[in-house]
Amino acid sequence: MPYVNIKITREGATAEQKAELIAGVTELLVRVLDKNPATTVVVIDEVDTDNWGIAGQSVTTLRLAAAKK
Repeated sequence: MPYVNIKITREGATAEQKAELIAGVTELLVRVLDKNPATTVVVIDEVDTDNWGIAGQSVTTLRLAAAKK
């Protein structure tokens, strides 16, 4: 039973986009690894940009700095 966890920042991914990710990942596992789609689990976690850090800074801070340039 494959379990895939997708983590994205919470910035307005639509329900349709998330459904496309779930369907696409499931199809990829079926096609490449011959996994059963009925037992393939895909979870999407949306994380606030304040809680996602890169290079020692939150994504919120990095984007604010980039916007000022």
